[in-house]
Parts: sequence; structure tokens; C-alpha cells
Amino acid sequence: MPNMIITHSVADVANWRTFTGERAEQISMIGGSDVTDYVAQDGSNSVAVAADVADVAAVLAAMAAPPPELMAAMQRHGVLPPLTIYVES
Repeated sequence: MPNMIITHSVADVANWRTFTGERAEQISMIGGSDVTDYVAQDGSNSVAVAADVADVAAVLAAMAAPPPELMAAMQRHGVLPPLTIYVES
């Protein structure tokens, strides 16, 4: 199962951290597992989320046009575009 990493900025890192469980749940709904959050240590609002994904194409499609539940979660978490997606090769 390939690993995928998504990087982006957030409006407030402290707020983003409070949604770890919900983020893992939302990612699992689009085929991800073993979700891990990362926070940049340079004081910026840059974060990353890593997950194993069963179907890379399905996750990429969901990120390109997020379903309403995912979009609402991203807004609650303070996600700021653009999102950069890396896929294990």
C-alpha cells in the first residue's frame, strides 16, 4: 500500500492539532489508514499529513473535488490551499 503525504498551511496550528482524530476519520473514509500528522518546527503554519492509501487515484480525486463532509472538515481544521500531494513511488 503506497504512502501519501499532503502538505499545506493552516490558519492556526493549535486549532489544527485539536482535530487529529477527526482528520484520521475523514482520511479513512476516502481510503487512507495509519494517518500521521506533522507540524513544521520553524514556527510557520506549515503542516503535513501522511497516510497509507489503498487507491491512490480515489484519494487524488477526493482531494481534487472534496465531498461536502471532507470540505467542511478542512474548513474547520483551517486548511489553506494550495495542497501539495506526494505519493510513494
